[in-house]
Amino acid sequence: MSESQAAKTQLRVGLFVTCLVDLIRPSVGFAAVKLLEDAGCRVVVPPQTCCGQPAYNSGDRAAAQAIARQVIDAFADCDYVVAPSGSCAGMLAAHYPELFADEPDMALKAAAFAAKCCELTSFLVDKLGVTGVTAHYEGVAAYHDSCSGLRELGVREQPRKLLESVEGLRLVDLDESDVCCGFGGTFAVKYGELSDAIVARKSDKIAASGADTLLAGDLGCLMNMAGKLKRQGRAVKVRHVAEVLAGMTDAAAIGEPGEEQAK
Repeated sequence: MSESQAAKTQLRVGLFVTCLVDLIRPSVGFAAVKLLEDAGCRVVVPPQTCCGQPAYNSGDRAAAQAIARQVIDAFADCDYVVAPSGSCAGMLAAHYPELFADEPDMALKAAAFAAKCCELTSFLVDKLGVTGVTAHYEGVAAYHDSCSGLRELGVREQPRKLLESVEGLRLVDLDESDVCCGFGGTFAVKYGELSDAIVARKSDKIAASGADTLLAGDLGCLMNMAGKLKRQGRAVKVRHVAEVLAGMTDAAAIGEPGEEQAK
């Protein structure tokens, strides 16, 4: 073990699993653990709940604050908090301090917490200096940049850099890769017709890319795009980037028959 790797073993990394990963696709959480452990981290998964984003986006500040207090306390003894989701990581890192702007002591605590929160691929590349993985995946993949990860956390090149090291995988450009897929959490519920129009355009772009696999870092976006692709009869596998990077792609892709049993 190198000195740099030995130093990483001292890092206590708390995995923020996210609601969707926990309830819909736990394999993403296991893939995240594998990637972090392979990078030399000690991974812990404290008791946790939602990041509070649905309440925050719906204007329920009191509920969002209550959730944020629980999360901050749960991960208090972690050196870093890592989420396999740019959306949830963005909530932790960008919005928790805003929630407590009127509480000076709590604002300082939230700012210190936010400073140790990262999206998974960004943490691996930017904090740990990981330059590649040992996974294998046969396919042609396009990558979608989810809104929060890209705009709030600057996650763009990190997942692509890691994917370039996956044996058998060829990355192709996705036109408008940085344009919203139409999910947006409660947005898709409140504005169904508009959401459907946006994801229909995204589906056309995915098909035009020639990719047989669609990758992204947010499960909500992936589920939304997988649903549209399936309804349109397009044979594109949809997977979370962590699954491919960890070499954990034996389970059915998102939205495919057998996905429930694979969990």
